[in-house]
Amino acid sequence: MNASWFVSALVGLVLGLSAGAVGSQPPEPAAAQGRRLFTEHGCYGCHTVRGTGTPIAPDLSHVGSFQTEGDLARRLRDPAVHAPGAHMPKLDLTDAEVRALAAYLASLR
Repeated sequence: MNASWFVSALVGLVLGLSAGAVGSQPPEPAAAQGRRLFTEHGCYGCHTVRGTGTPIAPDLSHVGSFQTEGDLARRLRDPAVHAPGAHMPKLDLTDAEVRALAAYLASLR
């Protein structure tokens, strides 16, 4: 085996991996990830969006019309601080998940 061929192949593999070309998919857009998280975390168990869900808590169908993405992220991080007396639980979300869920909610207009 030619050593230069091996080095070229290795460099190509490393460059391909660093570019995400081997066995990866493009990153999921934040709002799409947030929509998925809304379902996975069972938010529809209390909230409705466009008629789907349970109308225990506020309907979120148009929440992006009157809440900014930043405001929504703050509410998601610590609901009791921003809505005292509300029964919204504090969700176990990473910062990236909070941002994605806020992006989804902000897109609802």
